[in-house]
Amino acid sequence: MALKVSVSGIRGIIGADLNAVVAARWATAFGAWLPTGPVVVGRDSRPTGPMIRDAVCAALAATGHDVRDIGIATTPTTEMAVQETDAVGGIIITASHNPQQWNALKFLEGQGLFLDAEQNAAVKIRFDAEDGHVAWDQVGTVTQASDADERHLDAIMNLPWLDRARIAARGLHAVVDAVEGAGGDIVPALLERLGVRCTKIGCGCTGQFPHNPEPTPAHLVELRDTVAETGADIGFAVDPDVDRLALVADGGLALSEEVTLAMAVDFVLPRQPGPVAVNLSTTGLIETVAARHGATVHRTPVGEANVVATLLGEGCTIGGEGNGGVIYPTLHPGRDALVGIAMILQLLAEREQPLSHLVSELPPVAMVKDKVAADALPTGAALAEVLRGLGEGDLDDRDGLKWTGPDAWVHVRPSNTEPVVRIIAEAVSEDAARQLIAQVRG
Repeated sequence: MALKVSVSGIRGIIGADLNAVVAARWATAFGAWLPTGPVVVGRDSRPTGPMIRDAVCAALAATGHDVRDIGIATTPTTEMAVQETDAVGGIIITASHNPQQWNALKFLEGQGLFLDAEQNAAVKIRFDAEDGHVAWDQVGTVTQASDADERHLDAIMNLPWLDRARIAARGLHAVVDAVEGAGGDIVPALLERLGVRCTKIGCGCTGQFPHNPEPTPAHLVELRDTVAETGADIGFAVDPDVDRLALVADGGLALSEEVTLAMAVDFVLPRQPGPVAVNLSTTGLIETVAARHGATVHRTPVGEANVVATLLGEGCTIGGEGNGGVIYPTLHPGRDALVGIAMILQLLAEREQPLSHLVSELPPVAMVKDKVAADALPTGAALAEVLRGLGEGDLDDRDGLKWTGPDAWVHVRPSNTEPVVRIIAEAVSEDAARQLIAQVRG
């Protein structure tokens, strides 16, 4: 399988597609593209992280950059470490929700944003040219920085709507599953600051994922069992780099990760009215919630860089991706499970009702996600004909092809992170959604 190069980073399987040499070449290209100045490097807890970090740091130094190694850090923490300092860019070493054998480089420009398609193309030109090295007396240095987590937490604590005393007064109990990823320290630290009792699962930061690291209900068996057994008020699941958040309600009910963003949007809009930006594969609940508050919704191609570009360009109050990625630009314009946790806890404190009740106020919808080999489906006009066969509806071809009917939709698109085609359907019931997928596959 070839290295996966997209707006979601440079991803590959260690030893097959991605190794120290490949990582160093891409980091050299990125360093050559960046302006002069320091570069932040953070990583998740995967065992291959130190090897890739060493290659990346050496390559950046070879292009004349001083490197600030912040160690094991979440993706949003690394973004903020770039955004709030004099850094000219950053590299996050993480394959996010991909299995343990994967790793990746994600590039940040000087504002802490992921590179867009044009910027990625410019880095690729540098990669092909294999240039950018400086003379011996211009080589950069590598230093360790240990304050990134505290700076991130401090910024969340200073959000004007966060009432620490009110949250603490509720006496909430949360269970956290950090899947042995980068959230193992910082998520419990956030709960401690908010006065929330925390039961930890997979919070050792070992990088040895105890289950599939994608935070979907099927993978959260231990979390939902622990919530039920302990009588906890809520369960929080994050992926290895903590840019995705999934919830387990009281009683052990694992919620679709799509619910996270819907609840965050419902929380923010009464406080900060404005438009919302989400990708084409995100639940239609966003339109339902936005309509409650008179807000418009902008849909974008999948990929955080695409959502952020629209979010900033349209002056959106909140946005994100339905995989549990909450983007709150008041804090920083990137997916952040930590700010999502703060929003949900504040909501519980204010409403003084269990999470299960708050979720029951949302209309019933069901999403089913499937994937097939890249050559298993028709493309172009043939695929459009298949989707039109689902019934009356509109087609959107900005990212693969999406059919939207009166009360359901289907999105078929090539993945940014795996060599597959994703088929996602949402309807009023799981059976209806599965039937739509079966029609497309058939």
